Amino acid sequence: MHTEPLPRPRTAFAVVAVVAAWSAWQPYDTTTWWMEAIPAVVGLPLASLCWGRYPWTRLAAWAMALHAIILLVGAHYTYALTPLGFWLQDAFDFSRNHYDRIGHLAQGFFPAILAREVIQRGTGLAGRWLAFLATCFCLAFSAFYELIEWWAALALGAGADAFLATQGDPWDTQWDMFLALCGAILAQLLLARRHQQQLASLLRRPSC
Repeated sequence: MHTEPLPRPRTAFAVVAVVAAWSAWQPYDTTTWWMEAIPAVVGLPLASLCWGRYPWTRLAAWAMALHAIILLVGAHYTYALTPLGFWLQDAFDFSRNHYDRIGHLAQGFFPAILAREVIQRGTGLAGRWLAFLATCFCLAFSAFYELIEWWAALALGAGADAFLATQGDPWDTQWDMFLALCGAILAQLLLARRHQQQLASLLRRPSC
């Protein structure tokens, strides 16, 4: 028995395409733009191309899209110079531009939905073990990203400052990983039930 594949979330992908075009137009630094934007400009088109064989829930698709937008905005301005971060700095009297913090919270929040979807579809796990492994994935991914930043600093020296966005904070790496952990936990506390409903509907669809 055959069934039509789930429709691609065209609105989400179209919004990201518009933001990507704006982001790539005269960014603050071209090298930094590529380093920051490559997960979005590669990952989302790849997900779209593979949609027929591996569709995602609507929640996961929007998670990809919103995460891509955060990355693309940061890539255009650099994380240390993003206007939203300066607005937050002025509004709440922060000591620095915290858009980087938003980015790392999102680095746990949105991938947590993708991780739990892949894990459950691949293994059938549910409940606490699913939440635990999805959280572990996000924390591991965040730690690996910090290694990438370290390698970029070794390779580029001062040229990596815009990519690192530490802004003189000696605990920036630890904050980044902690916020990713918080994001992963928060996403599952807020969205796990809704995601589970969409997953159940997706898994009930016959593939052949």
